[in-house]
This record gives sequence, C-alpha cells and structure tokens, in this order.
Amino acid sequence: MIKELSLPPIFQRWIARLRRYHYLWPIFSFASGIFSFFLINRQQSLGAYLALALLLTWSLLLAENLWSWLHRHRRRSRLPRIVASFCAQMTHQETLFFCLPFFLITTIWNSTQALFTSLLLIAALVSIIDPLYFRLADRLRWLYFAFHGLCAFVLMLVLLPLMMHLTTGESILLASGAIVIVSLPSLITLMQPHGVMGWLAMFGLAGLLSTGAWLGRDGIPPATLWIAGHALSPEFDASTRQPRGSMPLANGIIQQRGLYVYTSINAPRGLNERIYHVWRHDGRIVDRVPLTIRGGREQGYRAWSHKQNFPEDSRGKWRIDIVTDTGQRLGVIRFSIADDASTASLADGRIKTPPGISWLHLATGNKST
Repeated sequence: MIKELSLPPIFQRWIARLRRYHYLWPIFSFASGIFSFFLINRQQSLGAYLALALLLTWSLLLAENLWSWLHRHRRRSRLPRIVASFCAQMTHQETLFFCLPFFLITTIWNSTQALFTSLLLIAALVSIIDPLYFRLADRLRWLYFAFHGLCAFVLMLVLLPLMMHLTTGESILLASGAIVIVSLPSLITLMQPHGVMGWLAMFGLAGLLSTGAWLGRDGIPPATLWIAGHALSPEFDASTRQPRGSMPLANGIIQQRGLYVYTSINAPRGLNERIYHVWRHDGRIVDRVPLTIRGGREQGYRAWSHKQNFPEDSRGKWRIDIVTDTGQRLGVIRFSIADDASTASLADGRIKTPPGISWLHLATGNKST
C-alpha cells in the first residue's frame, strides 16, 4: 500500500490554518483573474509576467503528478492528499478565473461559442464548490483529468497570443495538438488499455479528440481578439480612420454609393493577425475581404472594407462576419436593404459597441463614440 509522505509539524499547522480560510480562495482567484485581465490590456508586458507565473504554477502541479506516478510503487512516495488537492484546486481556480474574462468579452452569445463559454462557467463553478470538486477528484478520476485538460486547453488559447505573439489560428492548432498529451491521463484511467491494440485504440481516441477540437474551432471564441466598435457608413475619412455620413440602405441608393464597414479590433501588443470581412446576402457569401490588424492600440486597431459591387437587386438580409484566418468569428454585423428607405437599415457612421459584457468594454478603455 502506498503511503503519503509525512510533513514536518510546522507545515501541518500552516495547512490546518489555511483550511479554515479556504472559502476565501475563490474570491481571491476571481479578483486576481479580473485584475490580470485589465492589467494585460493596460500594461501588457507586466500582465505577461502574471501569465508566466500562472504557467509555472501549472508546471509545479504537473511535476507533482509525475513524481507520484514515477514513484507509485514506493511505500512513502506521495504528498499528503490535502496538499495535492489544495494545489490542484488552487491552480484550477486561478486558471479558470484568469481565462474567463477573455472568453466572456469575445464570445458571440447567439452562436455556438456560447456553449463553450458556458462550459467554462460551469467548470469555474465546480472549482469553487468543495463537495462537487472533491467528489470529482476522488470518485470520477477520468472526468477529473478531463477537467485538467480543459484548463490546459483554455490556458494555451490565452497565453500563446499574449506571450508568444502567435495568431489565434496558430494558437488553437497548438492547443488542439496538445490535447493528445493532456487527455492521456484521463483516457488511461477510463480505458485501462491492455496490449498493443488497447494502447493504439487509446491514442487513436486522443487523436480524434484533438481533431474534433480543431474542426470545432468555429465554436471556440478567439480569446485575445475582440471587436471594440463597429459602424456602417456611406463615406470614410482615411486620414483619421473614421466613418462619416449617413444614408438609408435602400435598393438603388446603395448601388450608387457603396457601403463602408468599419471595425475596431483589440489585439495583444506585437500580434499581427489576418482577419476577413465576409459579406453575406441572404446567407450566401458574396465577398471576402482580407485585412491585416496589428495589436497594441488601446482603442483597438481600426480596419475597414468598402463594398461597391452590389447586385442590381440587393434587397434582403445582409450579414458581415468578422472572422480570423482559420474561421473563428469575432463578431457579426447585420443590416437589411429594402426598396422603401423608411423600412431599410440606416448607415449613420456611429461607432457602436457590440452587445456583450459592456462594463468590460468600458473598463478596458474601448468606449463607443
């Protein structure tokens, strides 16, 4: 039977004291996560150090798990369960509450992205409810390791663009590939493979999970990119990069004047990202305009496209999807074109903040004007 290591009395006393105040840790994790989010947007280099500290915490937890596994046949090889559980819970809380603000502000809530962010919210809730969390850790080990994997996945989606300046496409590709590794503990516990075929089946399932994450990337918000403001206008001042003018989007008028779509996109400092304005008419793609954005501006990088070749009959519902190079949606702009100007949408040049967590937009300085 494998026993746990005995800690010196002084450490046991400190652990006992910490347990009395364990209910304060979720509050601290939430506050530090929100603080880190705002800090990264106002002083990104300093925020990167916070992200690095979080990554080191993860490394320590993984090292402890690896130590326990390598020395599993020794009688006194594991740290006390309370220490391991406390470290794991602390790390999960820090990770989830650090990453959540990024996903809350970037999620398009009337799309499949809402399902992914809702899953993160549920995971964060589980991490702060001790009976649920420890039941998961003690009795549903495969699901507990899946919980580990989810935290590692979202952490990579946030850290890689911030620290390595990788694009969202490169980040989700690497994070999807990492699923093969982070899912193995869960799959080993669940499948308990025996023989060559068992191990091949397990690695094959891990590969399927990785492929599924990549193919389902449209349902995963681009964690570090979001639209700070958008506008439709008949004119555009390129010198100030501001939309100008106003006109009803009536059939006939729009063919003569065309239409500008303006987007201000917040991106991490040092990041160059290719995005697209995808124009759709009644659900059918009619134009795909590539744009390159550069991160680091407090008010977001201002990009625009100008569509002039509207069809003779442009009536109907129009939609502009703002997407990354790999198809992750940043936002959607909808408008209608009609014969009667009184029933058509209005392109008035006013910069609007997208629906969502409005106080996060205001707190980061991305105010609509």
